[in-house]
Amino acid sequence: PFSMLLRAQNLVGYRNYADDVARAFVDRSAENGIDIFRTFDALNDYRNFETVVSVIKECGKHFQGCICYSMTEPRLGGEVYNIDYYVRKAKELEAMGAETICIKDMAGLIAPYDAYEIVKALKAAVKPSIHFHSHFTSGMSAMSHLKAIEAGVDIVDTCMSPYAYRTSHAAIEPLVMTLLGTNRDTGFDIRQLAEINQILEEKVMPKYKHLLDDSRVSIIDINVLLHQTPGGMLSNLVNQLSEMDALHKINEVYKELPRVRKELGQIPLVTPTSQIVGIQAVNNVLFDDKDERYKMITDQVKDLCYGLYGKTAIPIDPDVQKKALAGYPRGEEPITCRPAEVLEPELEQAKKDTEGLAQDLDDVLVYALYPITGKRFLNWKYGKEDPPPEVKPRTLEEIKKEDELVKLAKLGHLVRKVEKKAPPKTDALRTFNVFVDDEYFEVGVEEPGGSPVISYVQQMPVQPPVSAPAPVAVPAPVAPAAAPSPPKPAEPAPPKPKPAPPKPAEPAKPEPAPVAADVEGTPLKAPMPGMIVRYSKQVGGVVSKGDTVVILEAMKMENALPAPVDGTVTAINFSSGDSVSKDDILCVIG
Repeated sequence: PFSMLLRAQNLVGYRNYADDVARAFVDRSAENGIDIFRTFDALNDYRNFETVVSVIKECGKHFQGCICYSMTEPRLGGEVYNIDYYVRKAKELEAMGAETICIKDMAGLIAPYDAYEIVKALKAAVKPSIHFHSHFTSGMSAMSHLKAIEAGVDIVDTCMSPYAYRTSHAAIEPLVMTLLGTNRDTGFDIRQLAEINQILEEKVMPKYKHLLDDSRVSIIDINVLLHQTPGGMLSNLVNQLSEMDALHKINEVYKELPRVRKELGQIPLVTPTSQIVGIQAVNNVLFDDKDERYKMITDQVKDLCYGLYGKTAIPIDPDVQKKALAGYPRGEEPITCRPAEVLEPELEQAKKDTEGLAQDLDDVLVYALYPITGKRFLNWKYGKEDPPPEVKPRTLEEIKKEDELVKLAKLGHLVRKVEKKAPPKTDALRTFNVFVDDEYFEVGVEEPGGSPVISYVQQMPVQPPVSAPAPVAVPAPVAPAAAPSPPKPAEPAPPKPKPAPPKPAEPAKPEPAPVAADVEGTPLKAPMPGMIVRYSKQVGGVVSKGDTVVILEAMKMENALPAPVDGTVTAINFSSGDSVSKDDILCVIG
């Protein structure tokens, strides 16, 4: 059977989508071959399951309900995420008709003995089979697998060893051998697994090896134990800070993460809430000052505070919530209903927006989920735009050629010179001495009926420096046969050196790309690298200070950039979908 991860009302995106989009997406996924829907909600708010689960059941597919594992203490326990919490959530899933229940440990946080306790408690409390999913990030998952098996878990997630460890899962092969001959023997043949691994290593992995981030020597990341954040989230934070020349502030971000998480309701850190907390922590570190926190609040934090993601584990800090909802388009009073109840239908508008481009409902859904990147993909799919080289598929032969170049580079052969046979030397050969900084070369040049051709370059030993540089000897031109020979001087005078060629002028520094060609006014600059989602104003539009002018996406979170002054938009320098760097001028207000 085929299985997919479904983020409940988030589907496979980063926000809650309208019910019509959610129903269509699940229906098309089932029709296209998905058998098992592993369904989770980032807040463990199962009201967000209602729409998608009804369609899963209608299609006769398997509904697996997930409990996102999270902690506020170094180990299982505390006032929020304790055994009672997980048992209560398992019972809610059973009542919704879950055929299996998955403990989803997305950050690899669960300790072996805690895994034992949770599995034991869930097996006693509910009837559905228990599935255990834990990433290797912290290094504990292989041990946690074994303790979960001892507690009676029904299924564990592993993977083939070429894909195992780091932020993936623990490998299956050691587990197969560990359980061999026991009452929990897997029944797998280790020899057949070895054959599969060989195929993966030789025919599959080379094509995707460039995607492996092996910049770290260690295959575990203890930061996940220190900060309880998934590895992917941490790498995103590092990339974001690096692009902003602020990597030196990473420790401040680490300190800010738990503070932001608590203020936003002690939410589990899984997509998309990990990104919501992470980018807000970065914004707080970079843009806050001693007098004000949350100076730049992402749109997703505002949505969270309004209730569009669901109910948080504990109430959101009222001061943060009030600030986030000041001027919020949907209202300043948070909702308490199921989030999708306040969302307008989206599917018909998506059909109109993709008219002439989308060929079927699947195409429309791609656009509905990802309006910018989805539309770009559809243009590639139907040949309306050429995809960039980095997204084009590559053959195994191309990969092998690249690997060969990498090997040469590691050996110091950065350039592979093409063998070219030198022509024979002629009487037209002229020799020059060439001095480059502290190096001296003897260069042979000949002119065989055309432009000068360099015949050879030979590095010569450098002579000790003298008080004055020796003039470069220039061979005299061959005198015509009829010309009389000049009288030989008594003492040979040194040849008069040619005047030194003028020092080449310093190359002109490239002018910065023109921005709004000489338009006067106040620029609105990008505070961070990202992608333009849309402009809320157009050229000629009147704005007041604080009005949203641009929506900038960074780390998959949207940031509303306000007008710095009152005025009129006189220039817009980018378009929707464009990538921008920090300090790029997005528009000018005059």
